[in-house]
Amino acid sequence: MAEEKKHHSLFHHKKEDGEEEEETVHDYAKEQKHHKHVEQLTGLGAMAVGAYALHEKHKAKKDPENAHKHKVQEEIAAVVAVGAAGFAFHEHHEKKDAKKKSEEC
Repeated sequence: MAEEKKHHSLFHHKKEDGEEEEETVHDYAKEQKHHKHVEQLTGLGAMAVGAYALHEKHKAKKDPENAHKHKVQEEIAAVVAVGAAGFAFHEHHEKKDAKKKSEEC
């Protein structure tokens, strides 16, 4: 076989002799904006789930027949609220890192 086979795979892609690699320019402002939006969305989600947990706590007091069900749902909502708040905190630090990197460049 005189010609080489070209492999079209994502993981084994090699540049041709005539092709040059492009320099990738990282847009830190765009990354900072992305982390800001995700932080705000997760903060809103945490507040919404916290409100739902309070709602279920109220339902548990008002509906003694199904109090156990409402207590379980309240606990699940509280755990999800804590997780969402933790993720918002993580995104806040990612936003700060992106800001710091953009100032360095």
